[in-house]
Amino acid sequence: MSLISYVISQTQLPEVSIKNTIQLLNEDCTIPFISRYRKEATGNLDEVQIGDIVKYKEQFETLEKRKATILKALEEQEVLTAELKAKVNACQDSTTLEDLYLPYKKSRKTKAETARQNGLEPLAKIIMSQNNNDLESTSQRFVKGNISSSEDALEGARHIIAEWINERSDIRSNLRHQLERHAMISTKVVKSKISEENAQKFRDYFEWEEALNRIPSHRLLAILRAESEGFVRVKIDIDNERALNHINRKILKSQNDCADQIELAIVDAYKRLLFPSLSNEILQKAKDKADEAAISIFAKNLKQLLLGSPLGEKRVLAIDPGYKSGCKVVCLDEKGDLKHNENIYPHAPKNDQIGAMKKISFLVEAHKIDAIAIGNGTASRETEALVRKIRFNKDIQVFVVSEAGASIYSASKIARDEFPNYDVTVRGSVSIGRRLQDPLAELVKIDAKSIGVGQYQHDVDQTKLKKELDVVVENCVNAVGVNINTASHSLLSYVSGIGPKLAENIVNYRSEKGAFTSRNDIKNVSRLGDKAFEQGAGFMRIKDGENPLDDSAVHPESYSIIEQMAKDMSVSISELIGNKTILQQINLKNYITNSVGLLTLEDIIKELEKPSLDIREQAKVFTFNQNIKTINDLREGQLLPGIVNNITAFGCFVDIGIKESGLIHVSNLSDTFVKDVNEHVHLHQQIIVKVLDIDVTRKRIQLKLHTK
Repeated sequence: MSLISYVISQTQLPEVSIKNTIQLLNEDCTIPFISRYRKEATGNLDEVQIGDIVKYKEQFETLEKRKATILKALEEQEVLTAELKAKVNACQDSTTLEDLYLPYKKSRKTKAETARQNGLEPLAKIIMSQNNNDLESTSQRFVKGNISSSEDALEGARHIIAEWINERSDIRSNLRHQLERHAMISTKVVKSKISEENAQKFRDYFEWEEALNRIPSHRLLAILRAESEGFVRVKIDIDNERALNHINRKILKSQNDCADQIELAIVDAYKRLLFPSLSNEILQKAKDKADEAAISIFAKNLKQLLLGSPLGEKRVLAIDPGYKSGCKVVCLDEKGDLKHNENIYPHAPKNDQIGAMKKISFLVEAHKIDAIAIGNGTASRETEALVRKIRFNKDIQVFVVSEAGASIYSASKIARDEFPNYDVTVRGSVSIGRRLQDPLAELVKIDAKSIGVGQYQHDVDQTKLKKELDVVVENCVNAVGVNINTASHSLLSYVSGIGPKLAENIVNYRSEKGAFTSRNDIKNVSRLGDKAFEQGAGFMRIKDGENPLDDSAVHPESYSIIEQMAKDMSVSISELIGNKTILQQINLKNYITNSVGLLTLEDIIKELEKPSLDIREQAKVFTFNQNIKTINDLREGQLLPGIVNNITAFGCFVDIGIKESGLIHVSNLSDTFVKDVNEHVHLHQQIIVKVLDIDVTRKRIQLKLHTK
């Protein structure tokens, strides 16, 4: 099977779209660039479809590489026949391929290998022929050397037969099929650990049994975490009698002495080799599937978080609340640069509320502050209440901002490099303020899995998780675009075609030469060649530059088309931009070329109508119920405002303004069946919830989505 055929079989996308996309990928084009600027070639595939092509292309190439390794090994062993080579080449999945290779694998010393070295393989073949009725005397001929009795000889022969049975691909395939359809996963609590505090969060799974093929991803990951922490033991079971009967039917052809020995070998092969190996394999497959589901949920959440509503270029006073150590206050200008920092002590033990209010009021006036950002951690509600008491001379918006991952950033090398002369408390407060101004620009500085918007992110395959999340961050950054004159190294590194080293070179160029005045200046950056410019230029914006098109998503390769449009309409480019009336009069068919089609031209017109339009919604002020301060203030039936702060496969968590987030289980999201939680709510959505149940002891709150 060819690469194109394989990708078609997995995606059902048009052949020409797949072929052209693979060609572009082989030319080192990025997913954002291909989806945005090569729509004619791909047939208007989006970044998700292109990402699928990338995934299955890598799968195919990995399989082909493994085939080549196996064929080379078989050739070196001088066992590669034309038939075996054809079977290897025909394999379309790694499981079948490894089953084919299993009999030829050089493994550690086994019982079967020891038996062969003792000369017992001929006896095993005699038994497998199933036409010998006097095994007692036959086996006596093999009593020599390390073999001291007829029983020793028969046992060794059975070990060889067990290995042959284990290596039969038809038997492995059938047992694998039975495990896939009928395997049950069960747990038993480790009684010596049951009293430990951490064990209680897993108590639902102390004695659990469920069909492995039906267990939800979040439950399997929870059970496996409980096992890894030593609180339960996990077991996989199927109907052993049914499995053994199938193997017997495949192998037993007589009812003599040989059959008795083979039957013993079958039981040994099943219990010692087949079942342990394939039950582990099926559990790993279930884990891989659960990982995929968890990673997919995390990726969706991360995308929503990164594309969260920005306040924009506004002056912000940010507060990182605290009690004993006080509240750290910082003032940021429109670009997020730190202008001032100090501590206030409005809460216990100092309780200097009047002094704190005066200081905040003074700083708002002195630094011409537009909005206040308050971290949602310890003392957040009290600090918010304090700020809302202050009477400012102008309308000041107050926002509560998620602190998730802020401590990770404040202690990171990125933060130390940005603020070498300030401690972690100042850096953390700056991060809170900048998250309000532009969540995307700030959150890219943090390891994505530390942001806290997924389920069991530390239990899934970390390589796959990082790869998927990097793609999400890259797609989000390029969907929004970056201001090349203000973007941090972290943000620039995710721009299509740029990466960490070129991002560093861009920042260095900016420091040495000053602000970029045109996209052409980007070509002067050290080591930034034509390919990197082609891939990245359309995603990097220059505000108030020499060419107004440089502050748009129009790629420089299309500037000449717009110049011709402006000339044909007898206006300047500046007059063309934002002028819907003129733009709608343009006949796009007049500008179609061999390389530029209608899809690209339509994108250009949309961009010219609203250049630099931010695809994200504007930040909205939100207020929690001021009467709810702790879980003890909750009552069943209450309606409360809340913000969705995490989405999982089993529901969503909602911040209702107290330390504990409440859970809306999938069954309480809608009166109809919920296939995907994301179809009903999205991260940071402001909603109204109804309190269903409060478990103060376990600190669990059950909520229902309230619809008007």
